Amino acid sequence: MLNDSLCGKTALVTGGARRIGRQIALALARSSASVAITYRNSAAEAADTVRLIEEAGCRVLPVECDVRSESSVRAAVAATIGQFGRLDLLVNNAAVFESAPFESISLDQWDTVFETNARGPFLVAREALPHLRAAEGRIINMGSLGGLHPWAGHAHYCSSKAALHMLTQAMAKAFAPQVSVNCVAPGWIDLDGQPATQAAHFAAKTPMGRNGSAEDIAAAVLFFAAGPHFVTGQILAVDGGLGLV
Repeated sequence: MLNDSLCGKTALVTGGARRIGRQIALALARSSASVAITYRNSAAEAADTVRLIEEAGCRVLPVECDVRSESSVRAAVAATIGQFGRLDLLVNNAAVFESAPFESISLDQWDTVFETNARGPFLVAREALPHLRAAEGRIINMGSLGGLHPWAGHAHYCSSKAALHMLTQAMAKAFAPQVSVNCVAPGWIDLDGQPATQAAHFAAKTPMGRNGSAEDIAAAVLFFAAGPHFVTGQILAVDGGLGLV
């Protein structure tokens, strides 16, 4: 079902081809936004997402992009502007997640996680900023409960998301008053391919009695996308209370 809360707006969702990114892109499209999605190694999944958005009667643009690359990011933003003529909303969703014992994390592993999770949002936001300022737009970064609470087996991932949380607040101050910048920090989200025992473990620990869904995260993104522009610099944990445990 469509609503018109984002009618006339254009959104760019990095990593929007699958999983949480797909649900975010679909939610924005169903709110009547035109949506550009980026993908790197998920061309087939991107095609499926495009089909779903088009079936909903909305405009969509798939763009191959490596958020670690300055030139690739520049081309993706240019393609979005070329197709839709404006940019109102940027969702920095593209990310990598990895588990590793602290003492075994290599320099390459550390750099790979930070290149995507921290440098990527910086590059995309910097390139999109002139267009977002012109539209008095918004940036929504996808953080993590792991950026708020340390996980011993994910030191590089947690550190990268903590960096993104701080980047959110730094950008909120730097880009005000034209652009609001906020962050959604998911807890455990049920996704395809996860071990059932691990999912059950986190569901049992969560005060709300279940794990989160991609739709829960998309709804939080919509709050920042369509809610008061005056809200900025906030990090919203969407975790069912897991961070309270």
